[in-house]
Amino acid sequence: MTLRKGENIPLPTTAVRLEFERRAEPGTPATDVCALLLGADGTALGGGALVHRAAPRHSGGAVRYDGAAVRAGTAVDALAADLAALPAGAERVVLFARGDGGAFRDVREMRVRVLAAPAAAGGPGGPGGPGGPGGEEIARFDCGEAGAETAYVLGECYRRGGGWRFRAIGQGYEAGLPALAAAYGLGADELPPPAGPSAPAAPGPAPAAEPRSAQPPPAPAPTLASAPAPVALTKVTLTKAAPAVSLAKQGGTSGALRVSLNWQSAKRRWGGAQVDLDLCALFELTDGSKGVVQALGRAFGSYHRPPFLLLDGDDRAGGSGENMTLNLDHAERFRRVLFFVTIYQGARSFAGLHATVTLHPQHGAPIDFALDECTDASTVCALALLVREGPDLVVRREARYLVPRRGISPQRTVDYAYGWGLTWRPGRK
Repeated sequence: MTLRKGENIPLPTTAVRLEFERRAEPGTPATDVCALLLGADGTALGGGALVHRAAPRHSGGAVRYDGAAVRAGTAVDALAADLAALPAGAERVVLFARGDGGAFRDVREMRVRVLAAPAAAGGPGGPGGPGGPGGEEIARFDCGEAGAETAYVLGECYRRGGGWRFRAIGQGYEAGLPALAAAYGLGADELPPPAGPSAPAAPGPAPAAEPRSAQPPPAPAPTLASAPAPVALTKVTLTKAAPAVSLAKQGGTSGALRVSLNWQSAKRRWGGAQVDLDLCALFELTDGSKGVVQALGRAFGSYHRPPFLLLDGDDRAGGSGENMTLNLDHAERFRRVLFFVTIYQGARSFAGLHATVTLHPQHGAPIDFALDECTDASTVCALALLVREGPDLVVRREARYLVPRRGISPQRTVDYAYGWGLTWRPGRK
């Protein structure tokens, strides 16, 4: 089965081989493949979590680098994984490629193949190695959108409902391995050495040894003008002039999307009370279900079950801020999510609070904006609207200050403004 970017498929077996293929030709940047074991929080499990050519085996043996080969002009690096034997706490195995001496737009015919592991594994070139026949192909993903990236996440195996699935990702980092390491919580001392040659050299001049007489010469690599734009992995600050951004273009197609609210409480007090802001969200799923996630009424939500949105607590002083996490592994379930903030106590309005909002995709660069423009006696502000546009989720800056009418709660005021249509009743923290 051929997957498109962002698609996933259940794995019929927990013993798989993951092959990274690309055209072997002179001038291609040196590349190879690595695997990284992640915990439930999306960060590396610790020492030995990264498997690559120089560290070819995870300490428990569940993941190993299976070697490199050249097959009919195609360079292949392979990893073998026994997902059932992963250590406790391992929830995902991320497969990524790294390059030296050039960007991945210069690597032609790049793809990842997922195969059932052969009955008997061998070394490189043996029955189970890249040079051998391998097992039945489960899925493949053609990575045709690479650009200036020098580290490229190909896909991942991840737990879901008691089983395992594979997801095609296709997201890169122009800043290379250091940026990827920072995204997954790896230390600089844990990074692998340079990739070196992409695969063992074939005997003799390999390109000339292939029968090419009946085929036209390979087409030149596409120019930058005709190539798809690379994924933008630099921080985006939303403004009135540029109020929206695609999550996919920020790398946010899977994993956790953390939404953080911070404010400077020491500069604003009213009636002697410490400023207390509450981060909240209205959600609507594709099945039509709607609701609210907030500290009021202890409606903290859930990350792994609907609404796939979790508020991690109630910060009443603004020291660490408030955080909400959205599960992008269920991105197809979201129709729209409105993040908003209310003043619970300690201030008459948002003026002078210097509140900032940051949306940080687990696999991409952050999106942020400030709330420094309030001139009304507003106690509730719509922050950002996450809305579905076709297959993609788009973040829209709202920064819309609302003034509740007498007897109308801030939550109901937001509901009326955006047409959510919920039934409200009083709640307490």
